[in-house]
Amino acid sequence: MRLLLSLSMFVSLLWMIWLIEVRAQSPPGTSGVAGRSLDVLLQDYAYRAFDRPRVKTGDVYNGTVPSNLTGIRISAMRLRSGSFYSRGVRYWEFEIPNAVVVRPYVQRLVLVYQNLGNLSLSYYPLSGYTYLTPVVGVLAYDAINLSAVNLPELNLSARGRPILINFSLVESVPDGLSAQCVWIDFNGLPQFTQPVSSNVCSTLNQGHFAIVAEQTALSPAPVSPSPTGEVPNVPTGGTRNEGNKSKVWIIVGSVVGGFVLLVLLGFLSFWVQRYKSRKKMHQMEKAAEVGEALHMASVGNTRAPVAMGTRTQPVLENEYVP
Repeated sequence: MRLLLSLSMFVSLLWMIWLIEVRAQSPPGTSGVAGRSLDVLLQDYAYRAFDRPRVKTGDVYNGTVPSNLTGIRISAMRLRSGSFYSRGVRYWEFEIPNAVVVRPYVQRLVLVYQNLGNLSLSYYPLSGYTYLTPVVGVLAYDAINLSAVNLPELNLSARGRPILINFSLVESVPDGLSAQCVWIDFNGLPQFTQPVSSNVCSTLNQGHFAIVAEQTALSPAPVSPSPTGEVPNVPTGGTRNEGNKSKVWIIVGSVVGGFVLLVLLGFLSFWVQRYKSRKKMHQMEKAAEVGEALHMASVGNTRAPVAMGTRTQPVLENEYVP
């Protein structure tokens, strides 16, 4: 029982260490929890824009956010799934082509548009990056109940042409910086890609998007040719992807090493328990061998152990006999 308890505690400790390492390897400054809470709140306020006698399919209904979220713009659009699949839709910065699959299937869906404006950095901070556009997003929900809250997102997946995000206003890229598109998933983790053009990004999934600028390393000084005319090899620094891969291998190695250590500790504990059991059995056998030996006597043709005599002589309880 103690062995099982110790092993469970060790496994829990390894799991906690692995979680800490994964969290340490994630990009600093991401805020997935705050972003998810904001999605839930904006879905509620976007659905409130449908509070009218008749809601038309395909029309854009602008919502109103609370005062503490001033600067964020939201809107909602209800669509039929069949028309959405066969025609696609243009919705603010998003150009969603046809053949985009919605899972799970619903008869009608609502596309909630988000533009975080000047609060983009507050909800999705990216260390080492500068936002050139606000963070925008389109999330899909079931339209069966336009008063529902806390709805789970539907999954949008482009099978043919990608979804394009055409940013109307993009700040100029500062000197020494390079522009990239960023897709922030529902866990708050960013993925970077090259833009299609100076103000267009592409994606195959829904989520939050922006154009950012990353600080690049200074260009190396020119290398003088050697006397023989050959240019010497100059070591170059590893790329971000190589660094991420090395961190992943470190995490995998830590987990595998911890598992191997756990197995070794299990074998060691089993060996110790078995050794103690054998030692105890050996002591019992030794004690039996050094016990008092009985004298042997012949009874007919057979020899059998006999006691030499009683150790205590019988005494009457009352010696007085009348």
